[in-house]
Amino acid sequence: MRKNDFILFAFLLLIAATGYLLYAKLGNREAGMVRVSVDGEVFGTYSLKEDKEIVIHDSNIILIQDECVDMIEADCPDQICVKHKIISKNLETIVCLPNKVVVEIVGGENAVHDALAN
Repeated sequence: MRKNDFILFAFLLLIAATGYLLYAKLGNREAGMVRVSVDGEVFGTYSLKEDKEIVIHDSNIILIQDECVDMIEADCPDQICVKHKIISKNLETIVCLPNKVVVEIVGGENAVHDALAN
């Protein structure tokens, strides 16, 4: 490996580490609400603090428990949304494409901006 190869590798590693740290810092903002949309229209907005089971048009069931959200049941054939990991951080989503259901965690009162600009 030449000196320039080593410098390029170190630079790429630095960029990757910076990206990871930014994601960890911004992705862990305190989340407060779960927004459920069906076919592009808001179905409901629910607090992460309150444990609840939400039935969406007899096709999907969402469980909010311990400030985490899980799609526990769906009548779609592929069941990808049910197999999706539990979400708990701001801006994470679960999507059921066949039923056009989007479950998204949106920030609480303090999370007004999606990005910082100088």
